[in-house]
Amino acid sequence: MKEPTDSLLHPIRVDAGIGELARETDYAEHVEQMMRQVLFTSPGDRVNRPEFGCGVRRLVFAPNSEVSANLLKVTIFQGLDRWLGTVVRVEDVRVEALGERMEIRIAYVLRARQERRYLNVEVTL
Repeated sequence: MKEPTDSLLHPIRVDAGIGELARETDYAEHVEQMMRQVLFTSPGDRVNRPEFGCGVRRLVFAPNSEVSANLLKVTIFQGLDRWLGTVVRVEDVRVEALGERMEIRIAYVLRARQERRYLNVEVTL
């Protein structure tokens, strides 16, 4: 699989130095941005792709419990596999309900490089 050499940053912003859209030149960082898009986009947010996303932000209105954490774990695994399965292989997803926050830890492999990486996200409820 060919790696992109130059991709737009997400969220989109302007590079003040050159006055153009900022670009991401690090492939691993680009993949991490795509993973965050999947995690924080709720199904229904995108008009032309209504099933896209995991909807992690919906947790704000859910009870913070082990049941919610286990449901989120499955949702994240399925969402990343569905939307980024050609780019990453998700090896492990761990979700912990800690007080008023959820800690999400994802172990994955960049398929293009066969490089193991980790993404840690904290969601405050």
